[in-house]
Amino acid sequence: MTNILFEVLPAQERRQHDVCVCELIERLWLAGHQVYIHCLDEDMATGLDELLWTFHDTSFVPHAVTGGPEAGQAKILLGSAAQPPECVDVLVNLHTEVPYFFSQFERVVETTGHDDHSRQLARERYRYYKTRGYPLSTHNAGQAT
Repeated sequence: MTNILFEVLPAQERRQHDVCVCELIERLWLAGHQVYIHCLDEDMATGLDELLWTFHDTSFVPHAVTGGPEAGQAKILLGSAAQPPECVDVLVNLHTEVPYFFSQFERVVETTGHDDHSRQLARERYRYYKTRGYPLSTHNAGQAT
């Protein structure tokens, strides 16, 4: 059964939230995971694609956008397609809704968002998973681990 992790992020500006998402993706990559980042739309995927190259001066997260020439070899893929690539073990869901394909992944990572509206949508996604019996856990990104 798919495990669901909610990253509880502090209230912050959108850019800070996106940098936290990049740091999360970097940790997943360094741990050896293959990751699909499900974006709301192509604009979000393009913005995150650019940010993953620049979010820290010393960071390096090799990644590609689905449909691009490098997508076949990348362990980190971004997209907004209705059908994600196969053979990926972690889904980072940045969409406002739970994607119908989430259960094909070993783990789903959700964030609580950056503002009150995105936090409300995250609560709805949490309830969705909970009422269906999926194992849920939370990690408070604002606290040291």
